Amino acid sequence: MTNNDVFRRLRYAMNMGTQTVVEVFRLSGMKMGQADITSLVKKEDEAGYKECSDEVLEAFLDGFIALKRGKRESEPEAKKDAVQLTNNDILKKIRIALALKEDEMLALFKLAHFPVSKSELSAVFRAQGQENYKPCGDQMLRNFLKGLTVKYRDTSAK
Repeated sequence: MTNNDVFRRLRYAMNMGTQTVVEVFRLSGMKMGQADITSLVKKEDEAGYKECSDEVLEAFLDGFIALKRGKRESEPEAKKDAVQLTNNDILKKIRIALALKEDEMLALFKLAHFPVSKSELSAVFRAQGQENYKPCGDQMLRNFLKGLTVKYRDTSAK
């Protein structure tokens, strides 16, 4: 999945307007205007499309955590080296932001008609390099975001 696709789907699933997204970026310390956000939401073939970098998506996810859970007041975060954002990282950050437990995550996958076992889910959250680590595929992340959409956005399922 592209970063723009993740950004679009999460924004839609959580029903975030442009002003909310601007606030999310502000909470992460990144300055983004409405025009920037509009260009991130556009499809690849539309005029004004702007590719969402790993840095921008990570800032959005960090701001989303701050919006949902509150800003951490402890030590200030040191700037991290630029690391490629993986699907595992994205899934972890969404899980942290929404304070999801294992059973809640499994229920979201079930809403998307994509059953995942407890062992598969725990393998995705293990540290990379650990024996049972499993990379999160695009299909798994896509279905998780679909489950979020059904839970938070779809009124016919309620």
